[in-house]
Amino acid sequence: MPFLHGFRRIIFEYQPLVDAILGSLGIQDPERQEPLDQPSYVANEESRLLVLTELLERKAHSPFYQEGVSNALLKMAELGLTRAADVLLRNGANLNFEDPVTYYTALHIAVLRNQPDMVELLVQHGADINRRDRIHESSPLDLASEEPERLPCLQRLLDLGADVNAADKHGKTALLHALASSDGVQIHNTENIRLLLEGGADVKATTKDGDTVFTCIIFLLGETVGGDKEEAQMINRFCFQVTQLLLAHGADPSECPAHESLTHICLKSFKLHFPLLRFLLESGAAYNCSLHGASCWSGFHIIFERLCSHPGCAEDESHVDLLRKAETVLDLMVTNSQKLQLPENFSIHPVGSLADKIQALHFSLRQLESYPPPLKHLCRVYIRLYLQPWPVDVKVKALPLPDQLKWYLLSEHSGTLEDDI
Repeated sequence: MPFLHGFRRIIFEYQPLVDAILGSLGIQDPERQEPLDQPSYVANEESRLLVLTELLERKAHSPFYQEGVSNALLKMAELGLTRAADVLLRNGANLNFEDPVTYYTALHIAVLRNQPDMVELLVQHGADINRRDRIHESSPLDLASEEPERLPCLQRLLDLGADVNAADKHGKTALLHALASSDGVQIHNTENIRLLLEGGADVKATTKDGDTVFTCIIFLLGETVGGDKEEAQMINRFCFQVTQLLLAHGADPSECPAHESLTHICLKSFKLHFPLLRFLLESGAAYNCSLHGASCWSGFHIIFERLCSHPGCAEDESHVDLLRKAETVLDLMVTNSQKLQLPENFSIHPVGSLADKIQALHFSLRQLESYPPPLKHLCRVYIRLYLQPWPVDVKVKALPLPDQLKWYLLSEHSGTLEDDI
């Protein structure tokens, strides 16, 4: 077994040289090493480097010399000792030497330990900036993208020319790594995601398993159902911020398949994800499948299906709130495009005490589709489209118009569809 053989070589062959190199630098135990940026260590750095150079000159022809200095380079990368690493590299250390346990190179380790100056030194000496490790197939950029604490390394790698859209054998790019590593509670990779997008990351990247940039967001939204209220708020905030970034860089949340469409998921649970759905629609997201239209899936069908599946009663506050949010979502969809696109065979069968109101909503949409829309409706649609993206209502309130006109342009009031008809 290769890694056991590697262990034997460390213990019996080149570990004494590694220990001697660390000792020359005043490092007895790398795992328990005190911070090396203290004044006492910095003041003695020159003399320590001189001792290291003399040691390397004496040991240059000893057996397993290159393995020893190469393994020591891994320790320097971990501790961020750039000057010592430079000495080792100038005296035969191999940039491609792998840790016998993790199979990471010095560059991978420098990223994991968030040592941006070490990253730059290694790349300047010829380290392959896009090299993938043999176990996880992770590139340095993948590793840097996975933790917010590694943001400095992520920035440095991008500045040095790392391929932002390089993918592993599964089709996973650094952007997908950053998204998949985020849980919205303890790990917020928002700034990592922003850097990658600004660096040209492809928002259409898809793994061989079909995961997209919205897969993680859809999963996290599902985690908010029935969970801790405070954590749910944190997750919703994270999902909202990341969705803003993705849409600003051209991501389409309405593409099929439906289970990978963020718009579809938010429509299915529009009461729970109302703020995010509002943002999507006010940012121009299609309310039907953006690839195949209403024949694939339709927001109108989803909303009315949800309304009709909730019997409710006149005194049921949850159903009244559901109906109010449904009216707002329907109005947002109506004002989201110049021509209304209702699905074929768009019929409903509501039940319960609110069935008449649901039927009236459905009738108003049918009327709007069947007849030329009134001029005031067209003006409302065009003005709201012009004010996109989100937040449209905030922009409406800032318009130099009479309050009555502003009220008509807003999506917050109910009865808009009936008024237009």
